Amino acid sequence: MIATALAAGSRLVCGASVRWHCDPADSKQRIYYGNHSSHLDFVMIWSALPPRLRRSARPVAGRDYWERGALKRYLAGSVFRAVLIERGQSDKASARAAIEYMAREMGNQYSLIVFPEGTRSLDGQVGPFKSGLYHLSQLRPDVQLVPVYLENLNRILPKGESLPVPMMSRVIFGPVLSSNGAEDKNDFLLRARDALTQLKDTR
Repeated sequence: MIATALAAGSRLVCGASVRWHCDPADSKQRIYYGNHSSHLDFVMIWSALPPRLRRSARPVAGRDYWERGALKRYLAGSVFRAVLIERGQSDKASARAAIEYMAREMGNQYSLIVFPEGTRSLDGQVGPFKSGLYHLSQLRPDVQLVPVYLENLNRILPKGESLPVPMMSRVIFGPVLSSNGAEDKNDFLLRARDALTQLKDTR
């Protein structure tokens, strides 16, 4: 009940229109990866999913933010069932451990919502992708990769603000990104980013 109300409220506040270029009824496990400019980003992707898919979609989010306060902890743990990770650890061992943790948390039923830029954009432009998406796709080559472009959320809830400003936005789910599991890391990240940015001009 709470999840349904939160999804409806989020879409109402953000005036979100949703467009699909892949099958919204497909129950295969997926990694939804989107551009990142607001704390609303994963909420909007999650709320835009059909209810059946929403129940098995888990956002990846920073533990430091979502464990700050009783309400955020409740939403992260009981509503979104978020996969919380430690941020700010730049050593390779910690980064690898975080990716392996995400892969394990998917099990054989869950999809993930991730943001490969690693940090929020201040101007709404899509920044370079960090390597996490590549390594996650290598660990879970059995799941589909779906780019999701979010429009206007950087204006609805800019970085540093706590209250959203209602206005129109778009959530665009792109075609499944093909992967053969043997692609060069840099080539893969460029191709994945291009697949996301190209959605900006779709209608």
